[in-house]
Amino acid sequence: MSNGPRYAVGLDVGSAHTRCLVCLLEDGRLRYLGHADVDSTGWSKGRISDQVAATDSIRAAVTEAERKAQVSVEGAVVGVGGASIEGMNSRGLYEFGRPREIDPGDLNYAVELASKVRLQEDRTILQVAPQDFTLDGRAGYRNPRGVVCARLEANVHVISTSAHEHQALVNAVHHAHLAVEETIFEPVAAAYSAVMAEERSRGVAIVDIGAHSTDLVIYDGDALLRASSIPISADHFTRDVAIGLTLSYEDAERLKRDYGCAVMGLTSEHSLIELPSPDGRAPREAPRTFLNDILEARAQELFHFIRGEIAKVGMEQALLEGVVLTGGGALLQGMCDVAEQRLNCQARNGLPVGIAGLPDEINDAAWCVAAGLSMYSAKLKTRKEWKRTVPGILGMLYDKGVTGGQHGGN
Repeated sequence: MSNGPRYAVGLDVGSAHTRCLVCLLEDGRLRYLGHADVDSTGWSKGRISDQVAATDSIRAAVTEAERKAQVSVEGAVVGVGGASIEGMNSRGLYEFGRPREIDPGDLNYAVELASKVRLQEDRTILQVAPQDFTLDGRAGYRNPRGVVCARLEANVHVISTSAHEHQALVNAVHHAHLAVEETIFEPVAAAYSAVMAEERSRGVAIVDIGAHSTDLVIYDGDALLRASSIPISADHFTRDVAIGLTLSYEDAERLKRDYGCAVMGLTSEHSLIELPSPDGRAPREAPRTFLNDILEARAQELFHFIRGEIAKVGMEQALLEGVVLTGGGALLQGMCDVAEQRLNCQARNGLPVGIAGLPDEINDAAWCVAAGLSMYSAKLKTRKEWKRTVPGILGMLYDKGVTGGQHGGN
């Protein structure tokens, strides 16, 4: 292993923003060095439509982050999300033939067997998240190394994505002269930076609200129960405002950001806002409640879908740590209030934890994914030996820094 400085880089390539975070790994801890946030280009409806333009955005973000950090980086962990994400449970059976002690190789092999799922054409496995193990019919073992049994079953959650879209993203990063260390489902990365191990063990959902998709993961007992994508996003909120108030998309986005609230009851009935008008026409005024009525309706619909996803794994009354909202869409005022109302549990905005010197300007929900990707990059570099037997976190199956959410690379 090189004795030079080790840089941990997270690259959050979204359809609206491309964020890059560069950190230094020293003495097992992460220290902030630099970051960049640039507008994404080359995307259409959540997919890369112009690889050259997408590459330019990535290169611009990485170059600016390098300039601020005053270092040059070679690779990054890259986030993946969007409507093509699908999650499914799978089971792998490994029969020993006779009772004997389980060793780590047995566990990895059982998980590898569970990962051999038949996928539809043009799909690839992004991550395999081990849940627990069943020994001779006895379920619920999280780490049964050393236990004697003759029949070992691994229960996993397999996250897959479009092979074409995944390769397009990887190619765009490569063309920006950056190696892809790993690709990670974005809310998994957000959970890594914003949720502690004990919160996962008590039940928590992470909802990453992006420009063109809302991605979700649900944890219970430190096991990932479900990963999915919901086709309602921050873009829908903006489009609703543009149509409802007869505005351009850019003006609607500005009004949403400056005056928007997802709960109409938090707005004074007498408050007015100025609506931009085309050149040559006088500005208009409208009650602020008009704006927030539109936003509240869409927020209610979003969390209705999220409640359905939570119900699919029977966690409606079991999210003791509630819901953590991340992504730029989570910054809309009132989103936590709607989440609590619709999901009947506590809700909060995620904050990236565990990176020393992180500036206040990026200490918010929009940067949780990039921070988590950087922390995952750091964890990869702390492994003296690491074999990727299947995509995702299987190679780090018993590294509690990944599966348990220990912060700061410890």
